[in-house]
Amino acid sequence: MKTVADYVRTIPDFPERGVMFRDITTILQDADGLQLAVAGLREELKGLDYDVVVGPESRGFIFGVPVAYAEHKAFVPIRKKGKLPAETISEEYALEYGTATIEIHRDAIRPGQKVVIIDDLIATGGTTEAMIRLVERLGGEVVKILFVLELKGLEGRKRLQGYQISSLVSYEGK
Repeated sequence: MKTVADYVRTIPDFPERGVMFRDITTILQDADGLQLAVAGLREELKGLDYDVVVGPESRGFIFGVPVAYAEHKAFVPIRKKGKLPAETISEEYALEYGTATIEIHRDAIRPGQKVVIIDDLIATGGTTEAMIRLVERLGGEVVKILFVLELKGLEGRKRLQGYQISSLVSYEGK
């Protein structure tokens, strides 16, 4: 029986020498791989009390929407700055070279709502940390954070201490 890890393609030396790029497109382009990933994420939510799924542009949409749909929960997108049409709040976070800004609609999360964040990958944890700040600024409570893949060597979990985190596949390196 195959696992989600069996559907991940590893590309050495991309985008630079020494990096082992973990490609999720091979999960998506195989019906069985996609089923396994979504089912695995749903399994991580069994018995959890939550109201809404949040996911970042664009790969968080890919995995968050089918989970929200299957679990009959709302989905709230977090997007890059300037992409949402109504009033937003924003958070800036550090990238390897510079910064980026993400936004959420000001009315997307109601105070007291229990939120699950779903994304494809945790690396350094910076994007996820910014998403948590957005949710909490709106009065939401992050009750779980789910990833399809985790790059343990980048130690992203350290930035997210105090939150319940799960990943379907973990890689020791970067």
